[in-house]
Amino acid sequence: FSTYATWWIRQAITRSIADQARTIRIPVHMIETLNKVMQVQKQLLQEFGHEPSPEEVADEMNLPVERVQQIMKMAQQPISLQSPVGDGDDTSFGDFIEDKSAENPYDMTAYSLLREKIVDVLDSLTERERRVLSLRFGLVDGYSRTLEEVGKQFKVTRERIRQIEAKALRKMRHPTRLRQLTGFFDAEQPDNAQNLIKQVQANKPVFPKL
Repeated sequence: FSTYATWWIRQAITRSIADQARTIRIPVHMIETLNKVMQVQKQLLQEFGHEPSPEEVADEMNLPVERVQQIMKMAQQPISLQSPVGDGDDTSFGDFIEDKSAENPYDMTAYSLLREKIVDVLDSLTERERRVLSLRFGLVDGYSRTLEEVGKQFKVTRERIRQIEAKALRKMRHPTRLRQLTGFFDAEQPDNAQNLIKQVQANKPVFPKL
């Protein structure tokens, strides 16, 4: 999530301002104000799910928009990516640049929360229904089983597994259960979890293999 990376870069820059020379030196008395702006940005980022605008930060801090824009501009003054952070030389600003090949912290957190919600909902089903959905949607190991594969484990026909699955999904569509997953309906999630959510929303199967 790029806004998180942006915030961390800005925060690292702000922390180093008091100790390091920059292209434009910022007065020491401005450091505290900068830090407050960064804290409000982080708070609003968590609340809104997107990087807050200068207007939103200004409204939260009861400051003129122009003032907030000046402060935010100060935090974005150019600095070499090779410049060290703090007194040591082990970490540079370049280390705070997002690695797009790495696991996305935001996605990992969202998926973890989704898994917890799904487990809570599944726990309200019978043990057999819970196991069937877990196997069919790959919630245990990421591998979704076919009706036949699940049937062999339970020693019943594939049609019986289809009936159990359909009944379990109908239960999950109940408002009391559906409410727990509402916040994840439009979010991007790993296929196995997202497809279960789509199943809960839909009136017919869309994912499991036959």
